[in-house]
Amino acid sequence: MEHKDEIRRRHLPSSLLGPLDQAHGIVSEIFAKACINELFWKVEPIEIKVIPVYPRNHINFNQCVGGAFYRTDMAERAQQGAHQAGLPGAEVAVEPDHHPRSQQGRQMAAKLGGRGIVCEVQADSRLVIIAAMQEGNSQTGATASLADGQGAYAAVAQKIKDWGEELGFAAIGIARADVSAAAPWLLRWLALGRHGEMDYMAKHAALRAAPPLLLPGALSVISARLTYWPAAANAQRVLDDADLAYVSRYALGRDYHKTVRQRLKKLADRLSQEAATLDLAEPFACRVFSDSAPVMETDFARQAGTTWRGKHTLSLTREGSWHFLGEIYSTLPLPADTPIADHCGDCRRCLDACPTAAIVAPYEVDARLCISYLTIELHGSIPLALRPLIGNRIYGCDDCQLCCPWNRFAQIGDPDFAVRNGLDATPLTTLFAWSEADFNSRLAGSPIRRIGHLRWLRNIAVALGNAPHSPAVIAALSTRQDDPSPMLREHVAWALAQHRPAAG
Repeated sequence: MEHKDEIRRRHLPSSLLGPLDQAHGIVSEIFAKACINELFWKVEPIEIKVIPVYPRNHINFNQCVGGAFYRTDMAERAQQGAHQAGLPGAEVAVEPDHHPRSQQGRQMAAKLGGRGIVCEVQADSRLVIIAAMQEGNSQTGATASLADGQGAYAAVAQKIKDWGEELGFAAIGIARADVSAAAPWLLRWLALGRHGEMDYMAKHAALRAAPPLLLPGALSVISARLTYWPAAANAQRVLDDADLAYVSRYALGRDYHKTVRQRLKKLADRLSQEAATLDLAEPFACRVFSDSAPVMETDFARQAGTTWRGKHTLSLTREGSWHFLGEIYSTLPLPADTPIADHCGDCRRCLDACPTAAIVAPYEVDARLCISYLTIELHGSIPLALRPLIGNRIYGCDDCQLCCPWNRFAQIGDPDFAVRNGLDATPLTTLFAWSEADFNSRLAGSPIRRIGHLRWLRNIAVALGNAPHSPAVIAALSTRQDDPSPMLREHVAWALAQHRPAAG
């Protein structure tokens, strides 16, 4: 069998930037071009408007294209220009122009009335305008409150954490509604095509990178962590038995979307009641998210001091990584918590353990190689070269977590995530025999149901192809040789072919 690194290099498709495994040193001009290009963004004609982001300065991150320049020298020059213009706190993303060339730019400059600067950049015949505005215009009621945020709002923040503990969350932290430090990574990841067929990642990148687009006036983010490690789950035993089906630990119990969201909703209701007692100039608003909208939850958890980002890109704590994250966007200027240090050190066990070498570098994952992506997000055929590496993993993969030293300290999770339907020790042949009705009824309330019966069978067919040769395996595969789905027939044919040498 080929070494997994060789498989990765040979089977990664090329992008506009060239072979993706050679694109790490992408120059700023090409990077900016790729991020703004319609192939990635499908940007509608620019509409100039000012979106309030922070009380002290207002910034227009129209479609978030400005984020493409955060890691170039343009950002540094823009910051210098902002300081010279009297905006020491402004966050701008492109080189400022004090004399806008475009009519739109001049209109924006007039609108600012000398209270700010207009920044322009030309790319792919598109004019992108980002406006930074000084404090003193369109101020929300939160402006004055920031000064005394360590008083009343600090007390509110502590209440939120106490309520979260009562609701069973392992940790609650608070961050600013600002992902400017993480947005460039997202844009680069998209530009490299590492999101694969997850088109929604690119389609909603602007919403993900600009929280006020999801909740106008958002100032703070409440980040919640809920542990899910199931008590009866013997992960390594199942992985070592190729006749059994391995299901990612997070999917063995109840659908986490519902559990996390229900608890966050209760927390948000209590926050709303508390906000009603405050003297606010503007109406309070909040919004709950549980992996249900484009939110950079890992970065918010990092900022909020409840986790750090591991080299496998998952959020990590001293109690491991078996947890879910959820968020509440809020218009209250709650004081932010202090991020915790990264404790991965020189460890690279997750990189070495990944079956498909999907962790292409520390803190960088190529989803197209990840077994979780292949078995959950990918709708079509699983690449031939990657099938043998999938083993018996039929829904997700946990190898990068199972090997992590910090997971030795994992605590048993919430009872809602206890193993259901015997999914922790079920033979592949048994699951392959499920009808669509069986699939829908047995997996009601499970996150697995969202992939549908066809992809479920596709995944199991691959696992059966990797299973030890036996009459039971051949018989199971033979029952679906003539399935109506061409995709499933092809995967079954591949699986049967893996057993022919053993069959003699």
